[in-house]
Amino acid sequence: MTLVKMKQRDFDLLSEDSLGRACMEPIFQQIRGKNLPIKTQVISELNKGQQALCMFRVMYDHAKNSAAEFYCWMSYLLDQPGYWYGVMGGLSFFGDHAMHQLLEETKEILQARNLKLSKQWSDASMSDLDKDEELHINVVSLFDRFQLIAPLSHGIISSFIRSNPHEFVVIEA
Repeated sequence: MTLVKMKQRDFDLLSEDSLGRACMEPIFQQIRGKNLPIKTQVISELNKGQQALCMFRVMYDHAKNSAAEFYCWMSYLLDQPGYWYGVMGGLSFFGDHAMHQLLEETKEILQARNLKLSKQWSDASMSDLDKDEELHINVVSLFDRFQLIAPLSHGIISSFIRSNPHEFVVIEA
């Protein structure tokens, strides 16, 4: 189990988003650019809280920058059931019902589109939003809600980390 080393002052002063990111950075250094078996191995060695945080950060950090990235990343996660279930399980672990509900709604909307157009998750591309007005409207609306809910998610997660620091950090003197 990899725990990040941190001074108490830093732990206390980090913003909600920064605390979650700081707790995951050593893990991300181990898996960044690695193949799936290595990523799976590293993640399997984490405790439940770290796994939940890891999957949230993987989803959030890739989906936060634009509606197109949100769309492509959600499609990618849905194309990789292990990742999708990991993200959804992580949200359930933290009790983040609002984000969980939004992602379920996102899945339903994208799934309905794929079914209607005989598309696969892997067919998603950044340019889809430019070519499909209905998709554009739906995804922009979902992404706007994602942006509103994300700070609440960071708050829920950071509260959990601050209440259970031994699961994420080693406080240095």
